[in-house]
Amino acid sequence: MITLKSEREIDAMDKSGTLLANMHIALRDFIKPGITSWDIEEFSHKFILDNGAIPEQIGFEGYKYATCTSINDEICHGFPRKEVLKNGDLIKVDTVINLNGALSDSCWSYVVGESTPEKDRLMEVALKALYKGIEQAKVGNRIGDIGYAIQTYVENENLSVVREFLGHGVGPSLHEDPNVPSYGKAGTGLRLKEGMVITIEPMVNTGTWKSKMDANGWTARTKDGGISCQFEHTLAITKNGPLILTSQGDK
Repeated sequence: MITLKSEREIDAMDKSGTLLANMHIALRDFIKPGITSWDIEEFSHKFILDNGAIPEQIGFEGYKYATCTSINDEICHGFPRKEVLKNGDLIKVDTVINLNGALSDSCWSYVVGESTPEKDRLMEVALKALYKGIEQAKVGNRIGDIGYAIQTYVENENLSVVREFLGHGVGPSLHEDPNVPSYGKAGTGLRLKEGMVITIEPMVNTGTWKSKMDANGWTARTKDGGISCQFEHTLAITKNGPLILTSQGDK
C-alpha cells in the first residue's frame, strides 16, 4: 500500500533524516584503517540512541543489527563484524532510524584511508546517479523516469547498476510500495503523486550488475568480484519538486 504523507508528517521525517545525515557526517571522521565494521555498528547504534531515536532495522524480518555494513564486493546487507578494515576498502553503511515515529533511510559510502582513482570514480558516478534519479522525482513523472535516468547515466560511464535490489516507499513502515528500481524505461510505471515519500538507492558496480547471495541469506555480493558502491536518500514528492530529507552534508 502507498501512503501519502501530510506536511506535518514530512516535516517529522525531515527531522529524522537530518539526524541520520548527521550520523553519516560523524562517520566520515570515525572510519579509518584499523577499525572494524563492528566498531561502526556500535558507534552508529550509540549515536542513534543518544539522539533520542531508535535503530529501526533491528528485528526487521529477523535482522539483528542497527546497520548494514557492506565492504568492497558486497553490494548490500553486509553484517557488521570484527575483521579489521584495510586501507583502501570501500564500505557502505546503510541504516533506518525512527525519531518519534518518523522514519528515514539512507546509505552513504566511504573509502577507508587512502582511495584510488578507480574507487573515486565509482563513488562519483554512484552519487551523481542518485541525483540524476532524484531530478526525475516530480509530481506527474513516472517511476520508470527515475530508473531510466540512473541506468542510462551509469551505463554511459561503462559501469553497471544492480537490478535485484530496489528503492521503495517508506513510512510509517520500513518498506512500502512503490518499488523504485534504478533501471527502467522512461514514461512507464506508477505516476508520482504529491505526498509520496520514497528512497532512491542506486547500487553501482565496476563489473557485472549480477549478484550472488552469501550463506547467511542476507548479504549480496557481485557475481564477478567487482567493487560495488551505493548512495541512498529518502525524499518527499512535493508540488515544488523533490525534497531530500537525508541530504545534509553529503557533497
